[in-house]
Amino acid sequence: MPVAVCDGIPTRYEVTGDGPPLLLLSPGGFNAQLENWSTFGIYERLQLVEHLSRSFTCIAFDKRESGESGGRLERIAWDDYAVQGVDLLDALEIERAHFLGGCIGCSIVVNAAYDHPERVQSLVLYSPAGGAAYRATQLGRFEAHLAFVEEAGLTGVVELARASASTFAQDPRVGPWASVLRTDAAFAVEYAAHDVADYRTLVQETAATLFDRDTVPGAPEDVLQAIAFRALVVPGNDANHATTAAQYLAEHLPNAEYWDVMPDEQTASNAPQRIEQFLATS
Repeated sequence: MPVAVCDGIPTRYEVTGDGPPLLLLSPGGFNAQLENWSTFGIYERLQLVEHLSRSFTCIAFDKRESGESGGRLERIAWDDYAVQGVDLLDALEIERAHFLGGCIGCSIVVNAAYDHPERVQSLVLYSPAGGAAYRATQLGRFEAHLAFVEEAGLTGVVELARASASTFAQDPRVGPWASVLRTDAAFAVEYAAHDVADYRTLVQETAATLFDRDTVPGAPEDVLQAIAFRALVVPGNDANHATTAAQYLAEHLPNAEYWDVMPDEQTASNAPQRIEQFLATS
């Protein structure tokens, strides 16, 4: 697959279909790779890209620190993820696109709409990650990772990550940079040599910045209320994608449409059709 350098980070991407551009912000948390649109959770059943690519140019990519994209050892905020997607549009010479986020991708889409409105046509927020249980789970993973750092050091993290295929969600000890440790030997050397106290601080700041609220991460009410784009919000209904998270977005986005259909009733027929209907009029 092709690779573009976005915000200085090698970014693996795939373009399928033809029609108006649709930028896809992948589901999957800290393992948000483009394959997740056809293999992860509800998306395996819905096959959204397969259907949407018949009417749109679908642009999917591995989020930084996911899949085969690169990364940087730094405090990460939502805009860092949004900049990667916007830079990919630059690399493809696309001025504006519809933005579709799944799971954690919804928080990135909201940030992109607020900070980079000139690049956005409309928003689709599918099964947004959020809720009190989700936040507690994420913060707990960071705490478990730092406990392992105290025990084994950063060299121990590198060794574990490179000996395992586990994601941060599956084994928090490997940390949020696990995929880059596996694919970039130079990064692994730099990571292992990093000052542990400084590393602890940037991990704590990343956790506090990304998972800052019990509703939808990174989406305060005043930001949502300032986003004028049309938005389609589709609910999830589990511990990581609380229905209340989708309701929160729909309540505060001034031009939101809420598709009140629970995941068990979302199908490979009605879900792509609902998205296509929305995008066709946006």
